Amino acid sequence: MTKIASRGALTEVAYQYVREGIVRGTIPTGTVVAEQAVAAAVGSSRTPVRHALSTLLQEGLLEVGARRQLIVRGFTPEHRAEIRLLREALEGVSVARACETITGDELDALHLNLLRQRRAAAEGREDDFIDLDEEFHLAIAHGARLPLLERFLRQLREFVRVSRLGMDRPAGQLAEVVAEHERILAAIEARDESAARDALVEHIDKGVYSTAELVP
Repeated sequence: MTKIASRGALTEVAYQYVREGIVRGTIPTGTVVAEQAVAAAVGSSRTPVRHALSTLLQEGLLEVGARRQLIVRGFTPEHRAEIRLLREALEGVSVARACETITGDELDALHLNLLRQRRAAAEGREDDFIDLDEEFHLAIAHGARLPLLERFLRQLREFVRVSRLGMDRPAGQLAEVVAEHERILAAIEARDESAARDALVEHIDKGVYSTAELVP
């Protein structure tokens, strides 16, 4: 039983190691992810790593390359367009349902998140801002009381992060994103489903979005 638990813990360590590397860009798109190299990095045997990479393959962050190797997935303009459509559909449900179910404490937490977003944007801490952006959208899904939807959005947000790595952002763009988030939250707090959906779609379809570009 101890061995099984230990193996499970090592699988989780390997999973988090590779996932974090992918979403933060330290393991770039197109990189071959080899079991032996990951095992050496996390200090485990190859079996837990194999299980971790299998999960990442199922989640879509890895894909099978031409030589049957596992590589970090790349995103074409068509993939980005699909991600955008899925975000509008799934997050549209999320914000609308949150208008009915989200609590006062959860709204307070979202306001605090926005304060931290503003500070990160003003200080140019882009990585921190992206983390807060992700927390904001997932917190709304949590407040919607739709656990399956929250799970789907968590996976979709990973695709968003990877597909936007390395993109240039105009000065002031992060502050614009905060303003868009503020409009979404204001509509949810007013329990206005239509306004919340409209604010979300505007956020996703803003001028900084295109089928070739995707930002938070």
